[in-house]
Amino acid sequence: MKRVTVLYEDAQCLVVNKPAGLAVHGGAKITVCLEELLAAEFSFKPYPVHRLDKDTSGILLIAKSASNAAFFSRVFAEGRTLKQYTAICARQNSAPLAPRGRIETALEYRGVRKPACTTWIVRGSHTVNGNKWIQLELELGTGRMHQIRRHLAQLGCPLLGDDKYGDFSLNKQLRKQYKLNRMLLHATRLMVPLPGGGKLDIQAPLPAYFAFFKTAEDLS
Repeated sequence: MKRVTVLYEDAQCLVVNKPAGLAVHGGAKITVCLEELLAAEFSFKPYPVHRLDKDTSGILLIAKSASNAAFFSRVFAEGRTLKQYTAICARQNSAPLAPRGRIETALEYRGVRKPACTTWIVRGSHTVNGNKWIQLELELGTGRMHQIRRHLAQLGCPLLGDDKYGDFSLNKQLRKQYKLNRMLLHATRLMVPLPGGGKLDIQAPLPAYFAFFKTAEDLS
């Protein structure tokens, strides 16, 4: 829990800033997970109501009861939330990326293709040894598994540090030269209705290692 920051708490929910490398749920080969840490730290049973990959950091909403979890799950399913992310990507295509755009490629999971929508805004760029890295602000219109990671890879902008859909040789080089062993994807903002009325609008600062984006030098 020393690495988990509480961003907000009321009688219905808890919002935390999850570090990269910590799984939300337990499972095979997972010795520590956020759900168990929260259960040991607080007096309520935690109900995580949306997903963050183990290697993704940032905002995670935890309901404090089954009824509140049902409420939050419903508003997520109805698209009444705002989920924004910050990503640092490698631009692989020679063509410049549009300042803003939308990816609507359907994604397959367990043999079923489902609609998926991710929008992006370019927030900055940095060229190192002729390679362009881009900082993107992303907004999810749907919540498919690994949606951002898969959509960015299809766009020709794989996430730095993504060892599943990214540029493996570049990631190896980044680990060697910069000791960068994290995926650069962070859930920065969440806006969601609250069970008692009103809306929660909360943001989480970027982890310190994201500063690598602006300070990296020649990779040769």
